[in-house]
Amino acid sequence: MKRIVFCDFDGTITQTETFVAMLKHFTPVLAERLLPEIYAKRLTLREGVRRFIQSIPSVRYSEIIEFTRTQPIRPGLLELLDLLDAEAIPFVVISGGLKGMVESVLNPLHDRIHAIHAMEVDTRGTFLQVHSAYESGTELVAKAQIMANYEADQTIAIGDSITDLNMALAASIVFARSPLTRYLEERNQPYIPWNDFFEVRDYLRNHILSRPLEQSLRSH
Repeated sequence: MKRIVFCDFDGTITQTETFVAMLKHFTPVLAERLLPEIYAKRLTLREGVRRFIQSIPSVRYSEIIEFTRTQPIRPGLLELLDLLDAEAIPFVVISGGLKGMVESVLNPLHDRIHAIHAMEVDTRGTFLQVHSAYESGTELVAKAQIMANYEADQTIAIGDSITDLNMALAASIVFARSPLTRYLEERNQPYIPWNDFFEVRDYLRNHILSRPLEQSLRSH
């Protein structure tokens, strides 16, 4: 029997919503108009994110990567990875943003991350073009669909935003920060609140991994 951890990137691994900050910086007019529509669920992530990215000239892609590279990581990630390594639990990053952005921040931890799933970007045209192997429904990156490709008896999701809702709904156990907490409460879905990865590590160690997986599955 097997456990696996699926973790969001923007605002979860990073201390700020890196992708949103990038959109506000590189597409300020669109961001002011479209971000409220996405948060209010009047505009799908699939449509909104594509409109954002494909309005950015390809020559600015290197600026986007540099803009992201210095984003601080939320405290406790290394310690959480230490625990997961000791328990042989894979850590999979699933981001609704650009893969290049994720990799620019997580490159020093490359060997400790099982996989990174995010949007690919094509810079050959005048404007950026995005591609996703998991585009579905309202999402450009269908996180629950990615999760389904992994065999696990207990799936643990860590997230913070509306982009993580479907991932959270598909998981056995959810660690949620605001505003994801609000979307889960609206659906009467249980979650574990957290502020940093030290809290995630401690809860996993003391309440989940300290018990046999069969017992943990029954209690969650």
